Amino acid sequence: MQPVALITGSGKQRVGWHVAEALGQRGYALAIHYRSSQVEAEETVAQFSARGMTAKAFRAELTDETEVKQLVADVQQHFGQLDALVHTAAIWQPKPLEKITAADVRNYLEVNTLAAFLCCQHAGLAMVKQPNGGSIVTFGDWAVARPYLNYAAYFPSKGAIPTLTRTFAVELASRNPRVRVNCLEPGPVMLPPDLSAEEREEAVAGTLVKREGSPQHIARAVIHLLENDFITGTCLPVDGGRTIAS
Repeated sequence: MQPVALITGSGKQRVGWHVAEALGQRGYALAIHYRSSQVEAEETVAQFSARGMTAKAFRAELTDETEVKQLVADVQQHFGQLDALVHTAAIWQPKPLEKITAADVRNYLEVNTLAAFLCCQHAGLAMVKQPNGGSIVTFGDWAVARPYLNYAAYFPSKGAIPTLTRTFAVELASRNPRVRVNCLEPGPVMLPPDLSAEEREEAVAGTLVKREGSPQHIARAVIHLLENDFITGTCLPVDGGRTIAS
């Protein structure tokens, strides 16, 4: 049967969109998740369908456990199974430390950490009931190892993702050893369009390969983690060596 992948945050043309495109080309049926970008998600489904891919849009607020459970159930009901979860949905915006509030910290922890937990929990528990199991890829951030300025509320929310990944790898494999969980830690890939030329040059200069990455680098890494069935509980930086660059 055609494998089915749920890609969160894939309605807009960000990294999740490119991951979905690569998986569709690989033969996956695509569950395109969105929260508020319904028009973009429907356009994405139309684009993919016109290219011969199987795709359907699903809406859910990922910080709400009831909606996450329903999302997983809806995907399974529509496609008959769920083989892969790629959780790319996240938020990040710069803000000086002096201006960060408790509400900011809570928002990052809910959107970036709690949502990842709920998606892994409910998709994972659905996968353990399947004879073939399934595979989950979470998204961390290379810079939790070397935080830079103005993201003090964001980094703790992403710093939890490696631990979350290893925890779910253990928990889900204990229920079905054919369920695997891994993490990608992207570097400078699809830098924000409002980033200044100076900041962009600094990000690229901080890599060992001295160039910006592409969404395709991330998509290829996702496919590798989904298809290599002897990898679980690991975190893979896809950062051009920025984590270790001096």
